[in-house]
Amino acid sequence: MFKIASNPLGTIDVTREAAETIAGLAAVDCYGLVGMVPRKFADGLTEILGKESVRKGVEVTESEEGMVVDVFVVVSYGIKISEVALNVMQKIRYVMREITGLNVARVNVNVQSVRVSKE
Repeated sequence: MFKIASNPLGTIDVTREAAETIAGLAAVDCYGLVGMVPRKFADGLTEILGKESVRKGVEVTESEEGMVVDVFVVVSYGIKISEVALNVMQKIRYVMREITGLNVARVNVNVQSVRVSKE
């Protein structure tokens, strides 16, 4: 759990699962992504996760500097991977800060595959 606020009346915490869902939804909203894949490569790269299970493509850990977010994505063919990754990093940092108020120290974008999108 990540502590957001504390006062004499109690504390406000965000669970790891909630943080992973927020980061996953922020990532899939980025241009150039076909989708997200399970964080364990052995789980199968053929399965692109739907919006209801984006949390499986995100791993959130805590470090001394703040939250570390790892996302596992499939990028659309023909789009510059570094631009998509930078966009994902910025979007996750912004959304996490705005929704939870938590400091994101690092966002690691792991591109697992490149596919032709069905748009």
